[in-house]
Amino acid sequence: MIAAVLLSALAMTLIVAVRYLLTSGGFALATRIRQPGLYRGLERQVRREIGWSLLSALIYGIPAGVVAWGWQAHGWTRIYTDPHALPLWYLPVSVLLYLAAHDSWFYWTHRWMHRPRLFRIAHAVHHASRPPTAWAAMSFHPWEALTGAVVIPALVFLIPIHVGALGAVLTIMTVMGVSNHMGWEMFPRWIVRGPAGRWLITASHHQRHHDLYACNYGLYFRFWDRMCATDGGLGEFRKDRA
Repeated sequence: MIAAVLLSALAMTLIVAVRYLLTSGGFALATRIRQPGLYRGLERQVRREIGWSLLSALIYGIPAGVVAWGWQAHGWTRIYTDPHALPLWYLPVSVLLYLAAHDSWFYWTHRWMHRPRLFRIAHAVHHASRPPTAWAAMSFHPWEALTGAVVIPALVFLIPIHVGALGAVLTIMTVMGVSNHMGWEMFPRWIVRGPAGRWLITASHHQRHHDLYACNYGLYFRFWDRMCATDGGLGEFRKDRA
């Protein structure tokens, strides 16, 4: 049993690491094409971001591997594979439930991480990326990585979700995490400045957090920032470094 759990944890660690490298690498390549010179002079920072991120991949992979083993070997979780096991309308609802729960967890733990002592101990690693790049989304101190690693594995024991819907949640989490740190806005102005942008977080919103620190703590939605008066609006991006 121990060997099976360890193999599952190793497999999930590799999956998380490869997913990070491919996604961050893809957005970094898009940055080189769309914003040439933007990361010039940040090579040492990028290497540091990759190092912290690969350590975070290990921390994310261990609980994910244990959960994957428990699901496949014992059916411990509420992940299901038959799309008709629950009404089809529940598929998108489950995705929204997971995103809302994850966003709430992230907002409050992120805000907690900005308390002076916790910031010095852990969160300062993430904010050492000045400015953040596409490689910075998982650049966390191990203590901070641990707070992020437990939330999705915990939710699969509480909220039923189809395996495909879970894949959609993980894809959204990865893409938004990377794109929100890459230093430029990939969404058109009519989305960012329009009604959708009032509630959805994009790079313009998260950039403001990295500029000012004491605002814009959310991950997907601006709900908690608006409710708690911590929404600092949209930020500005630095110019091409060429």
